[in-house]
Amino acid sequence: MAVENSTGVMSDEEVVQRVRDGQTSLFEIIMRRYNQRLFRVTRSILKDDSEAEEVTQEAYVRAYEHLGQFQARSKFSTWLTKIAVYEALARVRSRRRTSQSDEYPEHLMESKQRSPEEQTYDSEMRSLLEGAVDSLPDEYRSILMMRDIEGMSTSDAAECLNITEENAKVRLFRARAMMRRQLVERAGMASSTAFQFLGARCDRLVQRVLERIDPAIRKS
Repeated sequence: MAVENSTGVMSDEEVVQRVRDGQTSLFEIIMRRYNQRLFRVTRSILKDDSEAEEVTQEAYVRAYEHLGQFQARSKFSTWLTKIAVYEALARVRSRRRTSQSDEYPEHLMESKQRSPEEQTYDSEMRSLLEGAVDSLPDEYRSILMMRDIEGMSTSDAAECLNITEENAKVRLFRARAMMRRQLVERAGMASSTAFQFLGARCDRLVQRVLERIDPAIRKS
């Protein structure tokens, strides 16, 4: 969906204002722009594709419900990513509470089978990179995903993670050190295509969010 103003494609802030003014369906533009970023960031925290997709959906709904609180003190993309990070961390805390209960989580009894989408990955480098990223400790995995794979600035990543910019730099340095230099060099060409969130998965999430935030769409 392409929406333009007199100078070209509309900015996030312009789209948000039009959504606030009642053009709810335009929220799809925001989702199409940031689906892959939010999926990558939430997955870096959760290390599970299905949960990352669920949390990304929740993050969009929360963002829509609180659009009135966005004051443009930071970029909209940073504000949105921060919501996704909070949602993912809440899911991690919920996991921990569940694991400490008497009930054994059912998902731990299930075999981990790769999805058809995962089976179609035709790049060994992507698989190597994803495995290497997943092996990093939590605090290093997220900053590496935001900076080196998603291309966010250090200041934006720090804001999303609620840490200082200096702390973000230190974490990034250590994360890169943990990743073998030769692996990063060999996988560099594939890094931008790792953890993809495209096609049917993207369409599915967009439709689900729109149905939740716009009753008219749900009834159509």
